[in-house]
Amino acid sequence: MSVSLDLADPKTRPVVEAPALHPVRAGGEDKPSLIGMSRDELGDALVNAGVPEKQRRMRTAQLWHWLYVRGVSDFSHMANVSKDLRARLAEDYTIERPEIVTEQISVDGTRKWVLRFPPRGAGRPVEIETVYIPEEGRGTLCVSSQVGCTLTCTFCHTGTQRLVRNLTSGEIVSQMLLARDRLGDFPDIDTPAGAIVPSAGRLISNVVLMGMGEPLYNFDNVVTALGVISDNEGLSMSRRRITLSTSGVVPEIVRAGEETGVMLAISLHAVNDELRNELVPINKKYPLDQLLDACRNYPGSSNARRITFEYVMLKDVNDSLEDAKNLVRMLQGIPAKINLIPFNPWPGSLYECSDWDQIERFADYVNQAGYASPIRTPRGRDIFAACGQLKSESERMRKSDRERMESARILELSGNGEA
Repeated sequence: MSVSLDLADPKTRPVVEAPALHPVRAGGEDKPSLIGMSRDELGDALVNAGVPEKQRRMRTAQLWHWLYVRGVSDFSHMANVSKDLRARLAEDYTIERPEIVTEQISVDGTRKWVLRFPPRGAGRPVEIETVYIPEEGRGTLCVSSQVGCTLTCTFCHTGTQRLVRNLTSGEIVSQMLLARDRLGDFPDIDTPAGAIVPSAGRLISNVVLMGMGEPLYNFDNVVTALGVISDNEGLSMSRRRITLSTSGVVPEIVRAGEETGVMLAISLHAVNDELRNELVPINKKYPLDQLLDACRNYPGSSNARRITFEYVMLKDVNDSLEDAKNLVRMLQGIPAKINLIPFNPWPGSLYECSDWDQIERFADYVNQAGYASPIRTPRGRDIFAACGQLKSESERMRKSDRERMESARILELSGNGEA
């Protein structure tokens, strides 16, 4: 069966209203969460809850197993933890998941969750988006690191939403926990009937920090979260299957490699400073020569661990054959692969996607030069889940409401003028 969708019309997007399996508990938002704590921090929390110092290591391992291997979100389910300790932990801490505002499922199986977190000084509860992209050989979870963004990249929908606050390490990790809940990727949970998931292996096999926000502007929380996600006695995600994407926060790039050991992706999109200043304004602060030097010094990079350079294809902007030649020339000496991304439109965007035959010509040139350059087929466009389209639903609604009010005001003034 074929489905025809007008991508610009939200009325035609298939939205599944998903019940929150683990809704935020009323009044519990002032309790710190154990999710996302490092092992040392979790041990400190247990000692604060009355665990003797000599039991600290053993109890920490117990909780770590329940949180990240079994995936429990209720202290009462921790069968080998004493009732007294469970009660003390429940009184002072939480391990609940964020609230699911909506769950949208694309015609291609991509899932997008709008998740709500407590205010934490932001004035009101905040929302972010998390996306799961299933493919034949893998399932990729795209995780957000901030609510909004400060970088205002002109091709990116998230850049039109002002930064509200950083996500905590727990809020970053909880995106993965919730996705594994919803996909049946924990031992005691079955995969939902009809879910589109990889044909074999782990349902979430890759994690990319390519959602809302700039990860390196939330450095400490991101590093702590990645330590939890990659811990081999818990969620056990290989560092080679975790990719951190940055728009070019040069001072933190090498440090990120040293402290996380994960793969690096650079949101590049232009081959000269003049154009990149326009597309990715952080380039005015950290121009291309500084960015490329940081990439050359990225710890562990090699032909087996290449840096990914993301390049969105914008019609008549950065997609000429001359741009392809300059791109190849610019990346010489860096273990690199190029990820060509057809531009994903969003309401009010200034750009068009390059013609497909032009994208293929561009790809052919960089492939012949020795760079693995797959063309990433757009996924989840019909639910605004594709690369560069993320923006919290409440921000979209507020913008729509403002536009409707402005239209009504103009009509009213026009009517008064005619009268």
